[in-house]
Amino acid sequence: MPDDLLSYVFGALAAILVGLSKTGVPGVSIPAILMMTEAFAGNEKLSVGAILPILLAGDAFAVACYRQHTQWDRLLRLLPYVVLGMIPGVYVLLNVDNRQFKLVLGILVIVLMVIEGGRQRFGWKDMPHQWWFVALMGLAAGFGTVVGNAAGPVMGIYLISMGMLKAEFMGTWAWFFMIVNLSKLPLFGSLGMITPETLLFSLVLMPCLILGAVIGKRLFLLIPQKVFDPLVLALALIAAMRMVAGGIWG
Repeated sequence: MPDDLLSYVFGALAAILVGLSKTGVPGVSIPAILMMTEAFAGNEKLSVGAILPILLAGDAFAVACYRQHTQWDRLLRLLPYVVLGMIPGVYVLLNVDNRQFKLVLGILVIVLMVIEGGRQRFGWKDMPHQWWFVALMGLAAGFGTVVGNAAGPVMGIYLISMGMLKAEFMGTWAWFFMIVNLSKLPLFGSLGMITPETLLFSLVLMPCLILGAVIGKRLFLLIPQKVFDPLVLALALIAAMRMVAGGIWG
């Protein structure tokens, strides 16, 4: 467990951002993941395990707030592809270094952003309902969530492409991450990425998560739909560019 003040500062900021992302501003969880890696500098795999209980606690808040708006049909058709995407994610987690992962995932998200931009610009209204589009999004989300808890940008693009209202977005988003993050607990535990020390670190940060979740819920009520959609996509693009930069320059 980190034992210096700066690590706890990074961890606290990460927890606040997780809370914000779960209840009000989807997309800011990627900077949270990057901050947690700073808290565990030199042992990034432990950072992935340390943030998972915080993510799950945030998922619980989100489900409590938005569960009645969940679009189960769109969620269930995605999940089989997510499971398939998690399989190569496990291989990458075991065999590829952090820089290579950031580069691959960042490029993937940018490609998906280009596809979504083309869909909006040229009116490809049927594309989100094609099986291959759903499959591509599911595979990318499954891969990203295993390797670095980084499925947020992909899910943001998928849900926005479905034309959901912001409450529907948040309800579907909440249940997706609750299901996926629960499925990762035994995997991360078996790989030694969750330890008694990381669990204690996560527990210490829970008040920061609650603070972020409360602020996020208030922000959600203030953000209009016409701002919500481009904000989610902009945060996804920023996160992808940050991952690509990290993959190239470390």
